[in-house]
Amino acid sequence: MKQEERGIISRFDMKKGTVRTGYTIMVLLMLLMGVTMLYPFFNTFFGSLKTREEFFAFPPTFFPESWVWTNYKDAFTGFDLPLLTFLKNTVFIYVGNVIVSLLLIGLAAYALSHLKVPFKRWVTLFFFSTLLIPPATYVVPNLLNLKSLGMLNTYWAFWLPAAANAYFMLLLKNFFDGIHKEILEAARIDGATEFSSFIRIAVPLSTPIIGTLLMLIFSATWNDFYWPSLVMSERGMYPLATGIYLYVVYSTSVIPWSVRFAVLTMAMLPPVVFFLVFQKFIIRGISVSGVKG
Repeated sequence: MKQEERGIISRFDMKKGTVRTGYTIMVLLMLLMGVTMLYPFFNTFFGSLKTREEFFAFPPTFFPESWVWTNYKDAFTGFDLPLLTFLKNTVFIYVGNVIVSLLLIGLAAYALSHLKVPFKRWVTLFFFSTLLIPPATYVVPNLLNLKSLGMLNTYWAFWLPAAANAYFMLLLKNFFDGIHKEILEAARIDGATEFSSFIRIAVPLSTPIIGTLLMLIFSATWNDFYWPSLVMSERGMYPLATGIYLYVVYSTSVIPWSVRFAVLTMAMLPPVVFFLVFQKFIIRGISVSGVKG
């Protein structure tokens, strides 16, 4: 018989009046948070299905009277919006970020966790101390470095900074610390190199944290608007968020607002779907990476 997992509050705790009151308040607050988070999405979705007259009607209505699904077709074919180009650029940047992050940051985290590195504690402390620095303070230095390297207006302007994410290193290192050293020692005795042990042992055992990183990298890449607007000047290389802002939100063209809302709805859906697919990995990965041994 499968043992029932105990939550934060047990059935015995729920018999107490103060616990029930606190639990009720917590549920109400969570419902309120859920409504405030879901309202913008549904407002955008229903707005994308309205006619021009309904969109500007007063008093405004939440649900459309006539559901105009052709607004989504017009978003792709009616106004020459290069959405597929922006989507291709975003996917290309994401794949590069994943490869760079998992390979370079993964190898660095593995080395700090299982190899004899000189001054290992100081090196680890140096990397993790960068988490205390506000990201806005190193935007200009990063931009100047990329300019001196000739990487502006290239995808390396995204991939190179992705290789220096201390938070991802913290997650990976904490997870690698939980891999028993006896497994890696047995692999070394069998003649495996450190790189082979990393690829064949550490990576397969790290599926939860890798799933977490895939989601975090996807969310950061998909929603990134500010950094691409700094390092990219060719509009044909813009990722989706920057392209939508310039061509849809900030555009002064005659694109109906219902069509603009259709574009925004399609842009909001993939992160939600991605999270629903990887939510088990995210919860398990972050919880396990916080426990050593």
